[in-house]
Amino acid sequence: MKKFILLFLVLLLPLSFAKHVQNERYYQNIWCKEHKGVTEYILPDKTRVDCLTKQYAVEFDFASKWAESVGQSLYYAKITNKKPAIVLIIESSNDEKYLKRADILAQSYNIDLFTMKSKDYINCNNSTDIISDIINCIKNWLKLILINIVDML
Repeated sequence: MKKFILLFLVLLLPLSFAKHVQNERYYQNIWCKEHKGVTEYILPDKTRVDCLTKQYAVEFDFASKWAESVGQSLYYAKITNKKPAIVLIIESSNDEKYLKRADILAQSYNIDLFTMKSKDYINCNNSTDIISDIINCIKNWLKLILINIVDML
């Protein structure tokens, strides 16, 4: 069992150095185009709204940066006189905890909350069998690591 845990940790270590499969702008461009918005809209104070639509001032962030997105969306909405919105980028089922946190504040501050899942979304808890879930996650993490290694070459 100790060897299994050690192997699991060794496999996870490279993930801490892995970049996102796609950068934030990738998601921003797709969503903003679909909603007929303007990307990187510059405000008078030189800050940039990730996407400005007729209805929304939208902040994009990866799920782990959910708290930053709340403040930024509220500020951009105030300055542009639009409704605040957030698009959280979800890369794995582990990001769901951040989505829940963001949703609590989104409801409290009347922020519309949207999500976009990574094309390589990793679902680590899709069964009732913990061992199967761990194996599934390891397979998916290895795939992500390989993608990052190939990108670095």
